[in-house]
Amino acid sequence: MSPSTPTMARSARIYRGTPRNLALLARRLRAGGIVAVPTETVYGLAGDATRAAACRRIFAAKGRPLYDPLIVHIASLRDLARVALPNPAALKLARRFWPGPLTMVLPKTGAVPDVATAGLTSVAVRMPAHPLFRRLIRLAGVPLAAPSANPFGYVSPTTADHVRKSLGSAVRHILDGGPSRIGLESTIVDLRDPRRPTLLRPGAITRAEIARALGTPVRSSRKSRAGGRGLLAPGQMPRHYSPRTQVVLHARLTGRAAARGEADEAWLFVSRPSGAGGGQGNIFWLDARGDLRGAARRLFAALRELDDGRFRRIHVERPRGAGLAEALNDRLLRASAR
Repeated sequence: MSPSTPTMARSARIYRGTPRNLALLARRLRAGGIVAVPTETVYGLAGDATRAAACRRIFAAKGRPLYDPLIVHIASLRDLARVALPNPAALKLARRFWPGPLTMVLPKTGAVPDVATAGLTSVAVRMPAHPLFRRLIRLAGVPLAAPSANPFGYVSPTTADHVRKSLGSAVRHILDGGPSRIGLESTIVDLRDPRRPTLLRPGAITRAEIARALGTPVRSSRKSRAGGRGLLAPGQMPRHYSPRTQVVLHARLTGRAAARGEADEAWLFVSRPSGAGGGQGNIFWLDARGDLRGAARRLFAALRELDDGRFRRIHVERPRGAGLAEALNDRLLRASAR
């Protein structure tokens, strides 16, 4: 098989990132189609952010409610003014963290249709770091709306195969950029009022890093919004990132306790547990040494694997500490919400 030949899976095609394939997928996007794309955070489902019909296709493919706004992705800083009205604080963060896993909520321009922003006068915007995705944005010549490429509320995808398995025939074209390097969705900060920056969703860029860059404290947002009212950005629903199998969180787990547990229940640790013994088929860990970057990269893939394992429950140890632990705990709290 040549490098530019797509592999077939159901009616979806997985494309390697060759110049020929990128040009083809850019044409699809310019024509109003949707394409699953790799990013450094998770895989996204992209469409022309300036076309209402393309944005509606994204909502329909995911089964996503129209009250949950999309994130708009750009390829360069000069494109920011096309979709948003930046302020000095936003430009400071953009120069510090872009391209990268930071999304900013800003007043929007008329180029972004209301359907993309759930009727709000603001827009969530980011410049991704994944080279294939940025190249695709440039070739398409338009900013791309791209929420996670999975059914709404389910565990986010971090590989092209995750997209294929969870969306099936709802998406026809998947660009394979390898496993996501970070594995958690972007940090989102509300900068509509630059004097009062507010963290809406924690991620790999931490609250402390944003505060240092701005020289001002970063507030926490209000609690999750049940029913979707007042959502400024994605990832604020009480239940989200959720496997079908019930997730139970624990402040602390031990290997011995897990080894004594029921065989039809899975036990997921941050690091390799001591005292678990050997041979248990229901004890798992995210990173052997407990490195939180490795744990973040592995979390969603692990939840998907355990969800397919026919376990009755998934017991998960909560990470401890600040920084990236805040983002991991945010995802786990929403995944475990009933």
